[in-house]
Amino acid sequence: MDKTKIEKVKMAALAMQRDSWEQGVLSQALLELGDHEGALLLARDAVVRQGADGRLGLTYGSNTVTDPAANTEAVLFAAEFTKDPFYIKAASRMEDWLLNKAQRTDEGVLCHMLDTKQVWLDSLYMAVSGLGALGHYSEMMKQIKGIRKLLWDPTKRLFSHMWDDQSRTFIRKNFWGVGNGWAAAGMAKAYDFLPDGMKSEKELLKSHIIELLDSCITYQRPDGFFHDVLDDPQTFVETNLAQMLAYTIYKGILGGWLDKRYLNHADTMRTAANLKVDKCGLVLDVCGAPHFDRPGTAAEGQAFYLLMEAAADKLR
Repeated sequence: MDKTKIEKVKMAALAMQRDSWEQGVLSQALLELGDHEGALLLARDAVVRQGADGRLGLTYGSNTVTDPAANTEAVLFAAEFTKDPFYIKAASRMEDWLLNKAQRTDEGVLCHMLDTKQVWLDSLYMAVSGLGALGHYSEMMKQIKGIRKLLWDPTKRLFSHMWDDQSRTFIRKNFWGVGNGWAAAGMAKAYDFLPDGMKSEKELLKSHIIELLDSCITYQRPDGFFHDVLDDPQTFVETNLAQMLAYTIYKGILGGWLDKRYLNHADTMRTAANLKVDKCGLVLDVCGAPHFDRPGTAAEGQAFYLLMEAAADKLR
């Protein structure tokens, strides 16, 4: 791991204005890097910006249901590390939001936006990371199964992006690359959260992850990257899915539940992604903020570079 490059990527991420999910995923990356001081600082501001309803890390006008849950891991870490009621109460409020207040579909799947019944693939990472960190494993699995039921395409063996449960139609049926990356990484985190006694749930997650990895890999370009919409070569070439899948693979091999035959795929993706880091530490040509409709830069692109590198370093 190139520590100088890591610091530059981290500084570039910290320089970006961040929404709740970006704050949360970056704090997770710092935890996995062992930068506890940085994670504590990010957790603090997530609590400073906690809404009265319990959602963490809100920016002005934020209307997301599950994105704030990505901050839960760092806030729980801060609560355990400091024993400060400031963090303990904040984690409890976030827990109450996820379990009791957040809008759901009639079948109990967490919605992604306030005042709608939209289910987004992003929640397979955001909600899952929060519920898993809080120890609500059955609810975490319920959300994974519910999201998969609505968004998984068994023919393509990929996830669509957005579903409207009220009209029972897709808002965005496209197989968005980064969305499938959220799904892969979210399920990998879920696997690690589950206690050893939940063996059947672990096996189910393992099968889902392998099926998704195998399908995504068939769309990989010779340069190691993927198109923004996986099965549409007319869409732009994108960096972050490679980082997200590499992270998932390294995490699976580290955990002993993924075959080492995937390692070459991850190394190819990692090599390609490293070529996209500029001299200022910006990870270029990820699905870019703020509209995520073109190549650019984004806080989650920075965070997943750090997550990928942390996992690769542990594996070595």
